[in-house]
Amino acid sequence: RFTKDTARFKDELDIMKFICKDFWTTVFRKQIDNLRTNHQGIYVLQDNKFRLLTQMSAGKQYLEHAPKYLAFTCGLIRGGLSNLGIKSIVTAEVSSMPACKFQVMIQKM
Repeated sequence: RFTKDTARFKDELDIMKFICKDFWTTVFRKQIDNLRTNHQGIYVLQDNKFRLLTQMSAGKQYLEHAPKYLAFTCGLIRGGLSNLGIKSIVTAEVSSMPACKFQVMIQKM
């Protein structure tokens, strides 16, 4: 229902731009800070101030536990892409809090 007012997507890059701008803004009240691609089905979404990690980002002791809190968001991205017709694998990486990167690997049918 969220995409009914938008134009048709031409390719998977347009779908990823939609995820980074509109979908992310609806869920987290801000856009993704950076989207990178290798044009071979791998996209990296970077959020420099991720909302779910800001409360625990005061110290370094939670850095190893941070990816556990990103599993839900990985599922949100994967589910959104699945509903748009793209099968994917989404993984999360945290190198410094509260920044995180989500790697999206598109699986060809």
